[in-house]
Amino acid sequence: MKDVLNGVKVLDLSRILAGPYCAQMLADLGAEVTKVEAPWGDDTRGWGPPFVDEEISAYYLSCNRGKNVVFHDLKKDRDLIQEMISQSDVVIENFRPGQLERLIGPIPNNVILCSITGFGQDGPRSQEPGYDLALQAMSGIMSITGEKEGGPVKVGVAWIDIITGLYAGNAILASLFQREKTGISNHLDISLWDCAIASLANQGQNQIVSGQDPGLLGSGHPNLVPYQAFRAEDGWVVIAVGSDAQFAKLCDRIGIENIWETNEKRVNSREAVVDLVQSKVIKIKKNEICEILEGIPTSPINKISEALSDKQSVARGVIETYQGNNVLASPLRFISKRE
Repeated sequence: MKDVLNGVKVLDLSRILAGPYCAQMLADLGAEVTKVEAPWGDDTRGWGPPFVDEEISAYYLSCNRGKNVVFHDLKKDRDLIQEMISQSDVVIENFRPGQLERLIGPIPNNVILCSITGFGQDGPRSQEPGYDLALQAMSGIMSITGEKEGGPVKVGVAWIDIITGLYAGNAILASLFQREKTGISNHLDISLWDCAIASLANQGQNQIVSGQDPGLLGSGHPNLVPYQAFRAEDGWVVIAVGSDAQFAKLCDRIGIENIWETNEKRVNSREAVVDLVQSKVIKIKKNEICEILEGIPTSPINKISEALSDKQSVARGVIETYQGNNVLASPLRFISKRE
């Protein structure tokens, strides 16, 4: 994996999460990534506790491993930054539209420029700042995340920042491939807004087709029933029935009558189905229900510590050591040559 992007030089001029996460992924793939921070450092260095040491928070470490970090003032060190850009294959930045060029001048045409912003390079909101929580609210994802009785909640990580970083990484890899074939370098206009809207996926398409806004379903699924969390005797499990055949098995194994043979009927009778399944599951311990429903997607709801220590996590090495610290391993670590 470490040599896939061997020889590619990336200059990371971004801050906080989306850009740094993208650059970290490129470093995981073997690119030489140099991160330029202001003299006072990236804001996320102070986003804690917990802290690794006096200068690094756990948050900062989560999106900046594998980089060579230098500290410069873009205004005072303009000539040096221009020289660094001219020697790079890819530049990642998340200034407001046009601000980077105003600070340091034009970007050479042979460099792939990835500009990550809140709302894109044009449009009526283009100059507005982009923050994950605000974008979660504006994009609609919070209107479908949370329990009916409790109101909307945000996703537990900076979901839009992470997704934007991944979209940006894909665009950069495609642009590197195109440049290799044609010599053409691209300006990539990647916004949190566009990525958030696109990632509404089936929920966004549901609204377009039906004309109806989906609402809060807790852990439930808008198009499948039963497909959500259930309280067991000693904790919580999820049961994710994805087909009519699986529902028939569920009914047989927990002892309920299958009067909703099709998913359409179950969606239209959501509350009745869920209440009936819940009345059975509450009497069974969570590990036992997982055994009973083997072959039907069922799982206890783990704490993060339980997920990290799961036998599959141990076997796959999801935690690795970086500069003496334990960090989450890249999911791209298993790229290998076909023999």
